[in-house]
Amino acid sequence: MTDFQAIADRVEIEALRGEFTDAVMMRDRARLASLFTEDGVLRMPPVAEMTGREEIRVVGERLQAQWDFFVQNSHPGIIELDGDTATGRTYMQEIARLLDGKQGVNYAVYHDRYRRTGDGWKFSERVYEMRYVDMSPLGGNAPGAGA
Repeated sequence: MTDFQAIADRVEIEALRGEFTDAVMMRDRARLASLFTEDGVLRMPPVAEMTGREEIRVVGERLQAQWDFFVQNSHPGIIELDGDTATGRTYMQEIARLLDGKQGVNYAVYHDRYRRTGDGWKFSERVYEMRYVDMSPLGGNAPGAGA
């Protein structure tokens, strides 16, 4: 692999991670599911574990139906390339309020496995690890939320 190929792979993986956050924020679960390999796994203990694109889409829609609002910010972490596979981490900050009134701020890490496919890099596994949770009432509001 040339240095140019390694740079191109890193750029494509970073774009994949950014598209994940965009799909979540835009509530586009079909697009989010397409970012995974056919047998891809999304683990978010203790909330859900999803295997395959269809389950990721269906469970994601069910989870999003519970949101009043949700804001996710991702911050790039390491990417380690190994031929047609790679591993990496993405750091998350999230603010949310559910329709049942639960709300809070959390910080987390996604531990990722990526695979090169005919359609470019995809997630083969994404595991969510919560690092900090604050369920205190939020001081602000989300204009238009709940509408």
